Amino acid sequence: MNTISFKTLGCRLNLYETDALASKFRARGFVTDGDFENSDAEIFVINTCTITNQSDKKSREYINRAIRKGSLVVVTGCMAEQYAKKYLPDNARVIVVDNKHKNMICEIVEAHLSGEFNGVENYKGDVFGFLPAKETFHTRSIVKIQDGCNNFCSYCIVPYVRGRAVSRPAEDILLNIKTELEYGFKEIVLTGVNISKYNYNGVGFEDLIKQILEIDNDFRLRIASIEPDDFSDSFVQLFKNPKLAPHIHLCLQSGSNDVLKRMHRHYTREEFLGIVDKFRAIIPDFNFTTDIIVGLPGETENDFAQTLEVASKIGFGHIHAFKYSRRSGTLADKMDNQIDEKIKNKRSKILRDLSEKLSSDYLQKMIGKRQILLTETVENDGFIYGYGENYVRIKMKMFDGVKTNEFYTVKIVGVEGDVLIGEKV
Repeated sequence: MNTISFKTLGCRLNLYETDALASKFRARGFVTDGDFENSDAEIFVINTCTITNQSDKKSREYINRAIRKGSLVVVTGCMAEQYAKKYLPDNARVIVVDNKHKNMICEIVEAHLSGEFNGVENYKGDVFGFLPAKETFHTRSIVKIQDGCNNFCSYCIVPYVRGRAVSRPAEDILLNIKTELEYGFKEIVLTGVNISKYNYNGVGFEDLIKQILEIDNDFRLRIASIEPDDFSDSFVQLFKNPKLAPHIHLCLQSGSNDVLKRMHRHYTREEFLGIVDKFRAIIPDFNFTTDIIVGLPGETENDFAQTLEVASKIGFGHIHAFKYSRRSGTLADKMDNQIDEKIKNKRSKILRDLSEKLSSDYLQKMIGKRQILLTETVENDGFIYGYGENYVRIKMKMFDGVKTNEFYTVKIVGVEGDVLIGEKV
């Protein structure tokens, strides 16, 4: 049996696709090795990211590390899509697979091993052509509902490497989720590039959520990264359903209206704050996490100060701080007033420090409240770990009969670093 090892960089969409691929390889008799760093696998699959310069660098490092092992290396994902010819060596043991054909990687590898591979273009790719994953690298099951984006934000390379927005048929999504629940998963995470724009044959995102919540099973539904569209009051009301987790990763990017305009974002800071208020009027401790970019061309100290002000006012549970990276072909790459790297580093450090403070403040507010803990891992410290519905990590002391992948109601009694301490109710 051949051994295959995976490395995934970037977003949950990549995680979903890697999980599906790994499950497919296992079903075909391959052995998956989860320890990429120390693996001596015959095949390595690197699912790359190109959202920033740092992502490119990390992707290249893992690719080169796998090549040095002398194994068959499959490079896929967004960096491979954009920069394959520029960065990847001409090597008979390196196969580059674009995002459209990613679902066919198992067939491509099998053909290569049997000496019958004659080019990726000869396979029929499908961005939604992934089977439900029976075994994954996670306790939660990630389900892809959409791909691509039509927004073309000035800084973003994603529409160029993922293509235009397309939505997966609702019946396929529902079947995928029901299958995952039959496999034993208890939390479903919806993912895509721009999932709020989901629309298939008149079924919009809100309609899809309603249909998923109607599935008769004990599970939790989580919405991953989403754009701050003008959510209807009826959509907000859906979060009263205990199946729908009170957490959204809502992408702010900047708290300055001038910067948002140059980013080609389709909202103002005031509209973003209004969305947050809608949700917290229903669930006061609703957890918002976010992405923020510092150092877009022309960003002033006042612009950055406005971002800090908005972030503090909202009280994000976590902030992913990104330094702006020039992406060839995007509008921002051609803008004047590019920001010096030292200034970007300084602003990024300030934002990360604020994120730590806001995260700590949010955790402290959770003390005394109840959470539904979905257990994931047992560690040597005598505790079992997992996440509550607000997407905060929780640890609970072990007891007789406790299991992983089970729901337990806990009362939060303390905080230890970035982990809540829960006692079983």
